[in-house]
Amino acid sequence: MLTGKHLIAGNWVAGETTFLSSPATGEALAFSVGTPAHVDAAVRGAEAAYPSFSALTREARAAFLEKIADEIDLRGAEVTAIGVSETGLPAARLEGERGRTTGQLRLFASHIRKGDYLDRRVDAALPDRQPAPRPEIRMMQRPIGPVAVFGASNFPLAFSTAGGDTASALAAGCPVVVKGHSAHPGTGEIVAQAIDAAVKACGLHPGVFSLVQGGKRDVGEALVQHPLIKAVGFTGSLGGGRALFDLCARRPEPIPFFGELGSVNPMFLLPAAVGARGAAIAAGWAGSLTMGAGQFCTNPGIAVVIDGPEAQAFIDAAKAAVEKVGAQTMLTDGIAEAYRSGRDRVAAASGVRAVLTSMCDLRQATPYLFEVSGADWLANHALGEEVFGPLGLFVRVRDLAEMQAIAGSLEGQLTCTLHVDPADYPAAKTLLPLLERKAGRVLANGFPTGVEVCEAQVHGGPYPASTNFGATAVGTLSIRRWLRPVAYQNLPPELFPQDL
Repeated sequence: MLTGKHLIAGNWVAGETTFLSSPATGEALAFSVGTPAHVDAAVRGAEAAYPSFSALTREARAAFLEKIADEIDLRGAEVTAIGVSETGLPAARLEGERGRTTGQLRLFASHIRKGDYLDRRVDAALPDRQPAPRPEIRMMQRPIGPVAVFGASNFPLAFSTAGGDTASALAAGCPVVVKGHSAHPGTGEIVAQAIDAAVKACGLHPGVFSLVQGGKRDVGEALVQHPLIKAVGFTGSLGGGRALFDLCARRPEPIPFFGELGSVNPMFLLPAAVGARGAAIAAGWAGSLTMGAGQFCTNPGIAVVIDGPEAQAFIDAAKAAVEKVGAQTMLTDGIAEAYRSGRDRVAAASGVRAVLTSMCDLRQATPYLFEVSGADWLANHALGEEVFGPLGLFVRVRDLAEMQAIAGSLEGQLTCTLHVDPADYPAAKTLLPLLERKAGRVLANGFPTGVEVCEAQVHGGPYPASTNFGATAVGTLSIRRWLRPVAYQNLPPELFPQDL
């Protein structure tokens, strides 16, 4: 049962005031409003938990992650029911996302059992080296301390309370304080109940995990500015993320802010591929563009194609496929309003022409398609800004040189995609060096929605896709965000950390 309270270091704590959820369907529910005092108590609990939690064996931490996954699965029906009500997402989507959430918890359990992430290195002593002896030096990665995580609006499970940031931080040995997203507080609380049950079952310090709900800007600011927080994980808007990033940098002790801020995820369609299978690419793109009302950070909002009859056939096929998509409920009223504002911004831009228009209002989203020349795109930086929703923009370029200019003009992206056939390989080889400088993931002949959780995945990229181009929010490499290397020189074996 929902309590409407915060989970702070093992205790369910009420606030002095409450806020009402804004469900897509069903009854609005009351939840406690977080305060800086709640944040302080949660962070101090995390700091108290750090010595014992960071010293756990890798096996004990792995068992804890697996127990969290089991407890979430036990609450599966309850999670789906409240998630559908709060977000308007279909049950099948939420059940799939729950599988991804528990899957990545179990993946990190397997990952830390192997121990490779510790990057252990040993340089043996050379006592007879001239002109000076060398001491023995051993190095490995160690957890950094308490971590703050901000829940995402568009993934109530996989990027929220027990999502990838939380899973990887706990795997690293870092206690976590989550700032829950007000778009799905009930979903967040049920998952927090699962984590709390796992903490108790494993006999861990209760400060290992806390959830603070609701609250105004002061709650988020208090969390990133708390002197005991050592890093921040965030998935959300560019504006909100940049504001928190700047706060982290201005602290007396600056800390890393790992923000995943979204992108337009452009696709570059080369002529042979368009000529051979343009209709199939158009159908696939339409499905990816409109999936989940376009509310994915990897939504491929831009299609760059060399102008001509085959390009027109591709655009016509994409329009026909998108026209079949009806209105979809967006995650929040605010997101729906921002989508309409983005639509209006694109429609009013110089040189932009409508390909497909529709009518959407309130919390409903319908798809829109526009087109623009490569020259007009290059003249208007704003056309490269994300519109969060099912809006697509065709960029018609004159030739490969202008396509290369488009690629070079891009800001940092989470993904860039090439659609190529063998005859396109020479042209693709000229684009690839440009695209790999712009994106964390480069795809060929696919669509970026559906981020595989695996060892080799990179979900990040140059700014503004993310605030740290060397990090990823998905995949086992994401654990490196919460670790730092420590070298031990001439340490007696009796004092070695267990994993060393």
